[in-house]
Amino acid sequence: MSLLAISDLHVNHPENRKHVDGLRPESDDDWLLVAGDVGDLVSDVEWALALLRERFAEVVWAPGNHELWTVPADPVQARGVERYELLVDLCRGLGVHTPEDPYPVWTGDDGQPVAVAPLFLLYDYTFRPDGTTTRDEALDQARRAHVVCTDERFLHPDPYPSRDAWCRARLELTRSRLAEIPPELPTVLVNHYPLVREPTRVLRYPEFALWCGTEQTADWHLDYRARAMVYGHLHIPRTTEHDGVPFHEVSVGYPREWQPRSGGPAQPTRILT
Repeated sequence: MSLLAISDLHVNHPENRKHVDGLRPESDDDWLLVAGDVGDLVSDVEWALALLRERFAEVVWAPGNHELWTVPADPVQARGVERYELLVDLCRGLGVHTPEDPYPVWTGDDGQPVAVAPLFLLYDYTFRPDGTTTRDEALDQARRAHVVCTDERFLHPDPYPSRDAWCRARLELTRSRLAEIPPELPTVLVNHYPLVREPTRVLRYPEFALWCGTEQTADWHLDYRARAMVYGHLHIPRTTEHDGVPFHEVSVGYPREWQPRSGGPAQPTRILT
């Protein structure tokens, strides 16, 4: 059995939907970690996660920014916390693990159990461009560079006053939950955004890092004994190491990104066996 991971399925694109429809486990016991951005519409998220849950022994979901968008085309116009809670209820109805549920424990061939922890943290604009020291300075520079994430239009933080305020609340809640994991149990941390800033250094537009995480999580892979960290969002699939911990970016991405690559869209990445 394997612990597999994938993210940024973006099944609103027909080519990606076809790819997801073709995904299969390697064995009946495989788990699949889904690190967000399944789709823009609630119906798309439901279709994809229901399909994957039928095929994999367990599915673990951490939300991306796209699931939290409230776009005009979606019949479901819930915003902010209400939308997130709606998605959590949807996942529970499908038997999919969410950041609000007890962390499932996976045991591989080596007999070593790990707590699989899906996280929902957002970002707080602290991955700032060089030369800026405040949130407002960083956002002004991003606007001048014409690099502004679509979250600014569609990801509403209601009832919080801002996305960074929502992020602070999520950080506090998640710290308390992670601290309850028994100290002898290592973890696999699953978040839509990388927990450290270094992976964003390769972005073509460095200003976009503002919407890619928070400096508050820079030591979480050490604090919570991570054997691996899984993320997406950057659409740059690769594995890097930070303090000896592998960080797996497991995005499929948009068709215009994966079509020029040899081998087609990304398959699930094996995290542990």
